Amino acid sequence: MRAFQVTESGQPPQLTDLPRPEPGPGEILVRVAACGLNFADLLMIRGTYQDTPPAPFTLGMEVSGTVEALGEGVTAPAVGTRVAVFAGHGGLAEWGVFPAARAVPIPAAMSFTQAAAFLVAYGTSHLALHHRAKLKAGERLLVLGAAGGVGLTAVELGAVTGAEVIAVARGSEKLAVAASAGARHLIDSDSSDIRAEVKALGGADVVYDAVGGAAFDAALRATRPEGRILSIGFASGAVPQVPANILLVKNITVMGVYWGGYLAFAPDTLTGSLSELMALFEAGRIAPHVSATFPLDDAESALELLRSRASTGKVVVTI
Repeated sequence: MRAFQVTESGQPPQLTDLPRPEPGPGEILVRVAACGLNFADLLMIRGTYQDTPPAPFTLGMEVSGTVEALGEGVTAPAVGTRVAVFAGHGGLAEWGVFPAARAVPIPAAMSFTQAAAFLVAYGTSHLALHHRAKLKAGERLLVLGAAGGVGLTAVELGAVTGAEVIAVARGSEKLAVAASAGARHLIDSDSSDIRAEVKALGGADVVYDAVGGAAFDAALRATRPEGRILSIGFASGAVPQVPANILLVKNITVMGVYWGGYLAFAPDTLTGSLSELMALFEAGRIAPHVSATFPLDDAESALELLRSRASTGKVVVTI
């Protein structure tokens, strides 16, 4: 089978021929149909992601496809089931073996491309906004990086919850995408003073930050008393240093959110969240935004689109 592999940390991945894997105890064999890309894939190539496996390894954190075989001790999902899987890695290949416990059956109305764009982005935003920040209708939600893979789902879920969403993104095209997902206020990060504009709107009750750097600093200073700041990631490359005196004076809470970590310490919280999200999809209240698809042969171009931040929503590789 073909697989897109990191053979050496820090070096460009390569399309490689490998033997088709066989499922071990507790695993399923999936014929992969699509694989969603994430910023974490770029970090894995550099060897800087917190869960980077030792090289060589196949890239691709989240996949969709059809179950073809069951390992010892596995009774579900049955052979032939269409599933989405948070794989961690191994998705950019024609077949993959993954823990059966991480497989989620997908609705008949959900395409494989949509399923490959669903788990990480929606899962992260749903847990962040509802489990961690306890976002309520009527609150003001500020989303930094609002047109990106996770940011756009935060806009969408915030709007579905009834929050007043402020979207911050780069350029009019990305802001238009955020508006179509439910953002009420739009701020161009290239030409606007984020702090001043958010304060003029009355400040933020909840901040969703996948960017870090200067945007985090501006958002912190525009957060209302007793506001909650969700630290999702650092796409800017700069990890914020939080001044505790501002937290103290304004009674602000900063919360870290690592969606994949829930698999280890609270898997029921994660699976319950995914069940709620699947119900929202089936009700037609949310729909994954996939801005580009690429074949496996052109996986490097898909990664470059992510690297250049030219995409909106998700980028998906079809197998």
